[in-house]
Amino acid sequence: MENTSSPPKRSLSNRTISWQKRLFYYLVRIPINLFFMIFYGVRFYGRNNMPNEGGVVVISNHQSHFDPPLIAAGLRRRLNFLARKSLFRLKSFAWLIDMLDAIPLDIEGIGFEGIKESLKRLRNGEMLLVFPEGARTWNGEIAPFLQGSLILAQRSKATILPTALNGCYDAWPRVNKFPWLWGKIRVIYGKPIPYTEFKDLQEEELRQLLETRIAELFQTLKTKR
Repeated sequence: MENTSSPPKRSLSNRTISWQKRLFYYLVRIPINLFFMIFYGVRFYGRNNMPNEGGVVVISNHQSHFDPPLIAAGLRRRLNFLARKSLFRLKSFAWLIDMLDAIPLDIEGIGFEGIKESLKRLRNGEMLLVFPEGARTWNGEIAPFLQGSLILAQRSKATILPTALNGCYDAWPRVNKFPWLWGKIRVIYGKPIPYTEFKDLQEEELRQLLETRIAELFQTLKTKR
């Protein structure tokens, strides 16, 4: 597996992030990579499809709690995450997601502040992870994308990086409190879709396009050993 523990040589964002958070992000990927490699024999495909610069919305299916750190582990660039605002009130978890510079999202309200901050980071040339299904799968398959789930890509005019993963559901199904420490996990990053290719699409058309792309990537992973 390719070593992704070192940060890229050039800065891709002008936003000020403390050196402690930057260092923590890249250091924490070392044990994450080792964990997934040892217990799940993780393999990444299509890493070269990641754009080297500019705002990028990573759109992926959602199988388990493993998904965010797993997707980030395979990318050279720093990835931003959205986290429920309520999680920041949990002392045992708040420190971690704060050090990862996660964006608080109020899912009980309109979430305006979270959306505003997400757009700011994308327009600043950063990467952001979005799960358009809205929640983890109940059966391992891909659920229809929620209405409005792609608004950040459309408003930010960022490039979309279709992504799919497989095996995370078997390793940590939604009904389990803890994961099984065995399995086979695969992640694939598809060809990026620049804004110029979807700027004229209506929301429903873009949803259909991405559902199709990610479903194709998902089926490709099912053929990987």
